[in-house]
Amino acid sequence: MDEMPEIKVLPPIIFPGTSARHEVAYRTAHDFLSRRAPREALEVLEPALEKEPDNRGLRSLRAWAYLMRAQLQKAADELTGLVADDPADAWSRHALGRALERQAKYGEALPHLRLAAAMTGDPEHEYDVLRVERLAGRLE
Repeated sequence: MDEMPEIKVLPPIIFPGTSARHEVAYRTAHDFLSRRAPREALEVLEPALEKEPDNRGLRSLRAWAYLMRAQLQKAADELTGLVADDPADAWSRHALGRALERQAKYGEALPHLRLAAAMTGDPEHEYDVLRVERLAGRLE
């Protein structure tokens, strides 16, 4: 008798306003953000974060969504908490530096950008440091 082919089941699609486990919310929000849809991502993230307010993955995605929406103070607040919880989180540290830079808070941004560049060795992070140093130098 012929065997039935294996059927792959895809994760359910979560629509804004519905509740789901944090893993599904994370995947769905990440997909929205990769498609440059931060409002939709936030609609998925907020209910999940109500159930799991300390989930670092969900909080990181919320910070990313805030950055995409240019809600820079909300992004900086979220990222400040993430960096305080895990000072070795290079992504959060770099993103915090960028959020502060976009608010023209160059002196506050530089330590975070420098640490992120040192932690990752990423040339783009090093370029960000140079750019913000120049911007900060213009204000002195």
